[in-house]
Amino acid sequence: METTEFTIKPSDRILKLPKYIFAELDEWKEEARAKGVDLIDLGIGNPDGATPEPIVESAIESIKKPSSHGYPSFRGKLELREAISDWVKRRYNIDIDPKTEIQTLVGAKEGLANIALAYTNSGDINIVPDPYYPVLSRGTWVAGGKIHHVPLLAENDYLPDLDSIPEAVAKKAKMFIINYPNNPTGATAPVWFLEKMVEYCKKHNILLVSDLAYAETCYDGYRPPSIFSIEGAKDIAVEFHSFSKTFNMAGWRVGFVCGKQEFIDVIYAMKTNMDYGTSTIVQDAAISALNCDIKHVQEIMDKYNARREIVAKGFKKLGWEVKRSSATMYFWLKVPKGYTSKEFCKMVMDKTGVVFTPGIAFGEMSDDHFRISIVQPPERLAAAIVRLEDAGIRFE
Repeated sequence: METTEFTIKPSDRILKLPKYIFAELDEWKEEARAKGVDLIDLGIGNPDGATPEPIVESAIESIKKPSSHGYPSFRGKLELREAISDWVKRRYNIDIDPKTEIQTLVGAKEGLANIALAYTNSGDINIVPDPYYPVLSRGTWVAGGKIHHVPLLAENDYLPDLDSIPEAVAKKAKMFIINYPNNPTGATAPVWFLEKMVEYCKKHNILLVSDLAYAETCYDGYRPPSIFSIEGAKDIAVEFHSFSKTFNMAGWRVGFVCGKQEFIDVIYAMKTNMDYGTSTIVQDAAISALNCDIKHVQEIMDKYNARREIVAKGFKKLGWEVKRSSATMYFWLKVPKGYTSKEFCKMVMDKTGVVFTPGIAFGEMSDDHFRISIVQPPERLAAAIVRLEDAGIRFE
């Protein structure tokens, strides 16, 4: 019997997506571990440590209830949306209507992808600074849109130069997506810059999407402002929040977006057609998180702050110019001359077992940097510095 080979090609939108560098990084690590290498993984920003106990206990109680075992609501439990509204009021002194201005999410990443699908037609332009958290651009590409990347430069404190954006791009743009405190650079956005962003997006009729995933990951008394602290922002903006870093809940997959009902209803419409809401069990845990003693959040941030000092001092000793950021869990450092970011990170991993993320993972303009995540205990961070020093890895 003759055998017929079938070739069923994926869609163009999948074939045209750049390779996801984090997947390649996983392949590197699997290969190294198969050889018995003891890796110190400072690559992916996956928080270590347990979720605070009161949050876990709430989930355990919820899972015992048969009412938690059915399909969750699309919008999210009203109790959770009320807890979110109360938390936003406490943290930012901003009023958000829990019934109409909040949409719960299966993690902020899901929501950031869905808003691109909800607002982007084929050929539309969205504006995204480079470097960027991958989904901020990839959501638009999957939707068939185009991205205008604005470079984030150290000399501009990693803030986009709005004057550099061509007027033709501004006139056609549907969304402008920003992420401050910023992954991967660690940069923060002052109030004056957020005011300029709101003014710019109003002028050009652009939806301003603020990714505030690192709202609580901050140090030295710094508090990142909400976009809604800017007068008039609610007319033109939405803001995304995540529980992953604030409460060590990365694996729970829960977040939310808030903003004017007009925008929230569009995201809701996309979600109702694509998925269900967040698990009721996870929602109950999220309610507990928002109402828990702030000491639990502070303990997590104190842990990162201590690690920040180890990494800053260690890499300065190795020749790097290191600037301590007031927020996030990252360091964004230059790649030594003669290497691409992938070449440098692969060489370091092969020689030392220390894993970094190459800057190219965050955009074509970022191949001259690499990212360090402070997601290992102090003794492992100290060991990573020793390994680098012993292997002669320096910035010269």
